[in-house]
Amino acid sequence: MKAAIIVEAGQAPVYGDFGDLQAPPPAPAPGKSLIRVKASSISQVTRSRASGQHYSADATSGFIPGVDGTGVDENNQRVYFLLPDKPYGAMAEWCIVDKTHCVALPDSLDDAVAAALAIPGMSSWAALMERAGMQAGETVLINGATGASGRLAIQIAKHLGAKKVIATGRNTAVFDDLQLLGADVTINLNQDKDTLEQAFKQEFEQGIDIVLDYLWGPSAELLLIAAAKASPDGVPVRFVQIGSVGGADINLPGAVLRSSALQLMGSGIGSVPFPKLFKAIKSVLNAAPLAGFKIAITPMPLADVSQAWRMDRADSRIVLLP
Repeated sequence: MKAAIIVEAGQAPVYGDFGDLQAPPPAPAPGKSLIRVKASSISQVTRSRASGQHYSADATSGFIPGVDGTGVDENNQRVYFLLPDKPYGAMAEWCIVDKTHCVALPDSLDDAVAAALAIPGMSSWAALMERAGMQAGETVLINGATGASGRLAIQIAKHLGAKKVIATGRNTAVFDDLQLLGADVTINLNQDKDTLEQAFKQEFEQGIDIVLDYLWGPSAELLLIAAAKASPDGVPVRFVQIGSVGGADINLPGAVLRSSALQLMGSGIGSVPFPKLFKAIKSVLNAAPLAGFKIAITPMPLADVSQAWRMDRADSRIVLLP
């Protein structure tokens, strides 16, 4: 079976023949589905797990990467699938998946688009609904909104009824695009520290209910301090930490928490039970056609996985097609 193969942790996968399986592989065990893969996305969690650095990773070599994708099951049903049985990941011609980890795709949703949408869409849907308990009419700030996940977060927050969405980022060239997607306010993270803190404080004074943080690092630290200084006394700000591309650590004074009603939490594998994460994915995929969720994709052949793995496309999802 042709597949992307992690030969050594930290190295790009290579394209080749994996194991003794023929295509298609033997019939799966009861409760499992044999999936002929149509598309799989190179997501941040896929990269992190493949390198052995993600907190949920449990292997470092000799496996096929890919936590999710789209395909066709043994009944010729188009499905999205999550967490294939090890060591067979999604970046292959075939994989075996627990039937409870598969969901039928809407007819109008393209295979490659669905594969690209699922994980980044889940990140904000689960954070908003399962962790923050978002209510319609609330204000949401998205820290790190210029990447694929952040852009989807803008759209999903609006779809779920956000009254106002504030988007932050360093790539100011795409701020007009963020406004077209639904951002009401954009904040440039390239400003000096004092100016940036003042911009944050101005928004917190007007009222922010939820922060979705894809960055961590210095910008998150400044956001937390500004929230403590400028938010109305006793009014909770639910700060949901999702990603850490801006830095792994912050320096947070204890007074920030003592002097405010901040609620600091994370969202991801472990903090949200798997059934609820999968429910969030199903909600994103089912809402996508009518809501018109937009995500830029870069389709590439699975055979080019080594090249694709090394590409840096923060504003687009690379989707591998077997």
